[in-house]
Amino acid sequence: MNWIILVLAGLFEVGFAFCLGKMKVTSGNASTLWLIGFLVSLTLSMILLYKATQTLPIGTAYAVWTGIGAVGTVLLGILVFKEPAHFWRLFFLSTLIISLVGLKFVSE
Repeated sequence: MNWIILVLAGLFEVGFAFCLGKMKVTSGNASTLWLIGFLVSLTLSMILLYKATQTLPIGTAYAVWTGIGAVGTVLLGILVFKEPAHFWRLFFLSTLIISLVGLKFVSE
């Protein structure tokens, strides 16, 4: 169950990074709404990370949380913000994913 909570925390980290990206390209009320989304996502991410670390090792939990955030943010950047998706970027992204899966298996 705590692995699911940790994954959700990582997804909310992706959410607050996405809100940051949207705040950069909007202004006025739209920017304020993205700021609220950022604060809500940040808060939920931290609460869920705290909950997951109650039973998971802190080093593993933090690495997986930041890894999910990094992978998700890069994928959002490529898919939504039209950032480049060249071979080496995708190669190193895949090594990060493999490392996260490995951490999960050795932390049982």
